[in-house]
Amino acid sequence: MRSTLRIGALCLALVAAGCGGSSPSSPKPNAPENSPPGDIPDNQAYVGYTPPRAGYAVKVPEGWARTSADGAVSFTDKLNTVRLEAASAPALPSVATVKRTLLPRLAHSETGFKAGTVSSVRRHAGPALRITYLARSAPDPVTGKARVNAVERYMFVHHGREAVLTLSGPRGADNVDPWRIITDSLRWTG
Repeated sequence: MRSTLRIGALCLALVAAGCGGSSPSSPKPNAPENSPPGDIPDNQAYVGYTPPRAGYAVKVPEGWARTSADGAVSFTDKLNTVRLEAASAPALPSVATVKRTLLPRLAHSETGFKAGTVSSVRRHAGPALRITYLARSAPDPVTGKARVNAVERYMFVHHGREAVLTLSGPRGADNVDPWRIITDSLRWTG
């Protein structure tokens, strides 16, 4: 009888230990996030920015380096870039027009260009065109290595003004939410 009780107690102890322990596949809520290179952190803060004479404002990641060149303003941090441009445009072009005119220009100007999709999307500022593609980055100044970037380019038009937001980062980075925050933040100021 005593040995039966010992075996029963041992079985209960093993079952209890198995229930309270963690297996290698169980989630660990306090473990650090394992992000691919170029993944923008979920806790990234955003600040408003109004490009000069552009007619729109947009939120950009706080703390990113700002540069201006060729009539565009870019915000860069590590491997990601947000590029803002403004131009005159009578109306938002059609998907077919972008495929026929813009994609060949991008193929000529972007190293390693590989077309993705062209689609109509809706953001808070209204309808937009979303162009996705892959392109090779400029070589890293330290290592000399280039990487493949996933690029999303958004075109908005409002009262004759066009806003172009080009978002790029390493292929495989999970930047869906940050890119959505930025493109949804666009608002027209004039």
